[in-house]
Amino acid sequence: MHELAVTESVIAAITAQLSDSRVVVVHLEIGRLSGVMPDAVRFCFALAGEGTCVEGARLDITEPDGVGDCASCGLTFPARAPFAVCPCGSTDVAVTGGADLTIKAVEVADDV
Repeated sequence: MHELAVTESVIAAITAQLSDSRVVVVHLEIGRLSGVMPDAVRFCFALAGEGTCVEGARLDITEPDGVGDCASCGLTFPARAPFAVCPCGSTDVAVTGGADLTIKAVEVADDV
């Protein structure tokens, strides 16, 4: 389960910047084609966050769809798999979105 390592990396990045703050919400964007399972990240977040500035924080995850660009017909379309097939039938497709994991925002408490 690589999601534990991914979650630990997210927490380490936040802690490096906000170690003296109390984080209340972390907003992540995990693309549907990223290979990262959001439910596993949710499970790992509370455990990996113990003893850090994110302990007790809420985790909000959005999951954008993948995006494919067809070199044959020029269509941009929702990609449901890393090896997408364009509606025109072409496999000459570049996946241009939905494969990223991004920390979109972090909210901290005012009382610190």
